[in-house]
Amino acid sequence: MDERQREFLFELIETPSPTGFEAAGQRVWIDYVESFADEVRTDAYGNAIAVHEGSGGPEIAVTGHADEIGFVVRRIDDDGFLHLSRVGGTDKTVSRGQHVTVHASDESVDGVVGQTAIHLRDRDEDSEVADITEQYVDIGAADREEATELVDVGDPLTVSSTVEDLQGSRLTGRAMDNRVGVWAAAETLRQAHEADTEATVYAVSTVQEEVGGNGAQMVGFDLEPDAAVVVDVTHATDTPGLPGKKQIDVELGGGPSVRRGQPDHPVLVDALRTVASDQETEIQIEAGSNTTLTDANSLFVQRGGIPSVNVGIPTRYMHTPVEVVDSEDLTATVELAGGFVERAADFTPYRTRI
Repeated sequence: MDERQREFLFELIETPSPTGFEAAGQRVWIDYVESFADEVRTDAYGNAIAVHEGSGGPEIAVTGHADEIGFVVRRIDDDGFLHLSRVGGTDKTVSRGQHVTVHASDESVDGVVGQTAIHLRDRDEDSEVADITEQYVDIGAADREEATELVDVGDPLTVSSTVEDLQGSRLTGRAMDNRVGVWAAAETLRQAHEADTEATVYAVSTVQEEVGGNGAQMVGFDLEPDAAVVVDVTHATDTPGLPGKKQIDVELGGGPSVRRGQPDHPVLVDALRTVASDQETEIQIEAGSNTTLTDANSLFVQRGGIPSVNVGIPTRYMHTPVEVVDSEDLTATVELAGGFVERAADFTPYRTRI
């Protein structure tokens, strides 16, 4: 990863883009891809699509989702505290005591999620975790009147944090899920542009994945590509204390995972494995079951069926403010996706052989 790619990644991660309010992050993504895309466009809800125009090969979409989990102001009480609801799968066990930013209409407002001091809590409270709807944000307002001059019901919030380097090539921060995916989609497009691939490549940064893959449904209907490579995070299971029933063999730094299971298309799975083997890109195989909880679920049922496959970037502590990834896995993901689009015609037709 060169310095330009690293700066782009950090800016993506640090730009708040809660579900339904992705415009700021999409602007960062668009500004980056415009320098090498043949076309960049957005739709009514903010999905962003950048295109490399091929010369008659298959049409391949490489997607990630731009949105992140967060909160929304549900009500403002008489004392000026903001009461919350979840946006996406926000984890109630890590939200208290966090610095947050309210993304108000005029300007951002800093706050903290309140947590009663350990000295004042009943012992029983330590074994219970309050739901998000029972938690609140303190912005320092004296009362409701002062608070409503700054924020409004329906304003989104995100945890306030930056990206930090850990040891080696590892990084930590919020919103790795899934800025690393849209980063990979952009870099795959750049690689396709530099190689002048025969395939037409759509790099896609979708919205509203965290609440059901809504943006991907729109994109799948609009584009109707021959195949889609969906890049999202996947659980790295190389940390202590994971329940046995959740155990899968995915390690941080072991390369991206290629998922096998519904709805991952077997032809695409085999294609990615072939590409990885031929170019000596390290990958991990991940077993799937009935669903993916990614944009692949939305894409594969569009327009009579879009062959789709999940590529996972191993991530520790998903849906917390301290998600951890390995930048070498990101680079390997681009190598894998880029190698596939370069050879996309070799694996057609993307159909189940009957």
